[in-house]
Amino acid sequence: MKAIVVTDQAAGEAGMKLVQRPEPRAAINDVVVEVHAAGFVNTELEWPSADRTFRDRTPSILGHELAGVVTALGYGTTGLSIGQRVFGLADWHRDGTLAEHVAMEARNLAPLPGDVDFTVGASLPISGLTAWQGLFQHGRLQAGQSVLAHGAAGAVGSMVTQLAREAGAYVIGTGRTADRQKALDFGANEFVDLENDALEDVGGVDLVFDVIGGGIQKRSAALIRAGGTLVTVVGPTDVRPADGLTIDFVVETDRAQLSEIIQRVRDGTLRTNIGKVAALDDAVATFNSKERRSGKTIIPVRP
Repeated sequence: MKAIVVTDQAAGEAGMKLVQRPEPRAAINDVVVEVHAAGFVNTELEWPSADRTFRDRTPSILGHELAGVVTALGYGTTGLSIGQRVFGLADWHRDGTLAEHVAMEARNLAPLPGDVDFTVGASLPISGLTAWQGLFQHGRLQAGQSVLAHGAAGAVGSMVTQLAREAGAYVIGTGRTADRQKALDFGANEFVDLENDALEDVGGVDLVFDVIGGGIQKRSAALIRAGGTLVTVVGPTDVRPADGLTIDFVVETDRAQLSEIIQRVRDGTLRTNIGKVAALDDAVATFNSKERRSGKTIIPVRP
């Protein structure tokens, strides 16, 4: 099968290659999925390249998000069937989804309804689950609270904005000057231009959803009201609100949450944020492009 592998993580996108790899087989509790579309996060090459035993995984197949069709079941696998449309999040420490087939644990997948396009399905797992878990599991967001959503025009930030608004929160989105209208279109009540506006003018907020880190993260922590929370996905941090919590987390797969997310897409209350779309044969060139990425990059593997 065709697959995109990283042979030299230190080389970044230049270390990617489109190669032929053996088709995977389903282990215990696994399924094999024929991939129809895969998502790619451009920061993936900055993630650890070793597995849980600290064994170097390169060369390994990139990508973790997918939508496709189940073609094989491993011993003991339950809950899914051959021919079923699915979408989900592959394990961090196995070969990924930028390939024509992938083997993964069945629990990492949820049914993809027939009225949802594979491209849409592949754009949802990381962005949707990250937003859901950051807001509701870790941030414990309640109606009437305020959320400062950094990167509100991005793949994760746009999900944060929409889900927070649906939950009854007031959302202040941030980003670059060019992001203003897109952030507002996704539902931000107001927008802070991080290039020109004073972040401190926002005043107090109940929850900060941080996807940036650094100085912006530190300044944001000072805005959190007593009892509030700074939720971040950029790694462990020493930054703490004066009278609140900081929680850094890594997104986890969750079938029930995926089902909640896809239902909102179906009923029109949640829109995905798809940026560049490129075929598998063109994916390496797309990843190497110096163009600024806006939204989730999707690779349709099959028509």
